Amino acid sequence: MTNSDRTSTPHEGDAKAYGFHAHLGKSDFAASVERVSAALKAEGFGILTEIDVQATMKNKLGLDVPAHRILGACNPPLAHRALTAEPDIGLLLPCNVAVRQDATGGVTVGFIDPTAMLQMTDNVEVAAVAKEARERLQRVCAALA
Repeated sequence: MTNSDRTSTPHEGDAKAYGFHAHLGKSDFAASVERVSAALKAEGFGILTEIDVQATMKNKLGLDVPAHRILGACNPPLAHRALTAEPDIGLLLPCNVAVRQDATGGVTVGFIDPTAMLQMTDNVEVAAVAKEARERLQRVCAALA
């Protein structure tokens, strides 16, 4: 079994129909976030937003939870094409990538499957953009394995 698994149905592995994962094993969390960011950059994605879930849970709820970051990844040419084709598609952007650490120190990277948004639109150009974004994110996932 590889460190990476792409799953298209909810009952396979730990992925859901809306995403796919790379398992990085035990590694430094901050270094893992940097590694993911660099792999995204290699496929033309920048990070528009970064949510520190761990800090938010501590600050808002007083809870200690494992390290967890949600990266809002954007490929500007793809986003422009999608927004031009359907302006309200911005409600579904950017592509979220979640980097989370488990209790044993293992790091998992979850990628949104951009084609999951196709259930909400029948726009042919948006479908083409989603397909290309998915292919790029799958390459990032494979590069992390």
